[in-house]
Amino acid sequence: MRYEEIIQFHGHDCPGLAMGYKMATAAMDGLASLRAEDEELVAIVENDACGVDALQCVTGCTFGKGNLLFRDYGKHVYSIYSRSTRKGVRVYFHGRGIPEALRDNHGELAKWILGAANDSILAVTPISIPEPEPARIMASIPCAICGENVMESRIRQQGEVPTCIPCHEEQ
Repeated sequence: MRYEEIIQFHGHDCPGLAMGYKMATAAMDGLASLRAEDEELVAIVENDACGVDALQCVTGCTFGKGNLLFRDYGKHVYSIYSRSTRKGVRVYFHGRGIPEALRDNHGELAKWILGAANDSILAVTPISIPEPEPARIMASIPCAICGENVMESRIRQQGEVPTCIPCHEEQ
């Protein structure tokens, strides 16, 4: 996917999007993989910043398909795992090569990141991880208080009745 299409999906160009694009394309190169149509790849992201939008576009890993997993560690790290080859890579954006003069100029910084050699800003290492579980489709159960359907695994029992998390927390 072209970077211009990713900007259109995300809504604007920024250094975070450029970082995510570089990281995701480096991961795909490291795995010699094609974009996931279903759950062939699994991505584990360690932040919820702009770059994750680029990762979704490049890898095809999405929350909706259940092959994008979020770990709230606040790091610019993506781990991508291929179910077909049982190989994975971890990509860390260290950004050590970024010129200090560009740090406050977001437009120029994004351009610089896109043009930088991967090894000057990224660390890509092979990893071995236990294969992530495939996405599970679960039944929906109506909340006894609000009546809205809730994924079975998110139901909270309040006495004998099933409730959604917001209704359970209000009681």
